[in-house]
Amino acid sequence: MTALAEPLTANPIATGTVEARDFSFFYGRKQALFDISLAIEPRSITALIGPSGCGKSTFLRSINRMNDMIPGVRQTGEMLLDAKNLYARETDVVALRQRVGMVFQRWNPFPKSIYDNVVYGPRINGVSSRSQLDEIAEDALRRAALWDEVKDRLRRSALGLSGGQQQRLCIARALANRPEVLLLDEPASALDPIATAKVEQLLHELKSELTIVIVTHNLQQAARISARTAFFFLGQLVEADSTDRMFTRPREERTEAYITGRFG
Repeated sequence: MTALAEPLTANPIATGTVEARDFSFFYGRKQALFDISLAIEPRSITALIGPSGCGKSTFLRSINRMNDMIPGVRQTGEMLLDAKNLYARETDVVALRQRVGMVFQRWNPFPKSIYDNVVYGPRINGVSSRSQLDEIAEDALRRAALWDEVKDRLRRSALGLSGGQQQRLCIARALANRPEVLLLDEPASALDPIATAKVEQLLHELKSELTIVIVTHNLQQAARISARTAFFFLGQLVEADSTDRMFTRPREERTEAYITGRFG
């Protein structure tokens, strides 16, 4: 496939490695994250778990600076993508969000056709060739395991799709920008079991291409799909390890208490 635009490939040796170093985050005077240091392995799935309000979504949104849209926020420490600080003054936030895609808890397709939803990002980034847009749309929909279900109705409204299909469409929309990292904030929490299984299978297939970070309250889901798990509590990173070890031999008592359901 033809590259979308030069800014997306500004770092040709990028691997999608994310690392936080002593990263703290504040909403005004309220501190939400405390000195988080966490390395996220490329081309794998990392799950962020913890009770509501523990900071895991704040951490996730800090990776593509989505929190910048909230007045009064600030951060200290570093958030790195391929060893470059994402909060450095020279960072192009638009280019960053092309490299680091995001899918939210509630699917949010635009009130446009399925096709126009998928190619929205590439069009903004300057792709105007109809043949190239067609290629991008098909590729993204195939990678999102949605092509066979929608190929005959690409010009119909995306709002006519089922909830599970709309969520996969949002994943396709993110994939159309050819990101290196994909962030997902509770992507299956509002889906039925069948749709959830399709999303999980999709993430399993995508992990060889992308660095995937997922926030989930569903511990079974974290155990099923992730290679590594990080447990957050009260804005702190309690521990991070392989998912197998976290769920069978956690080092911290608070981790064991959460995973076994003693609080949460």
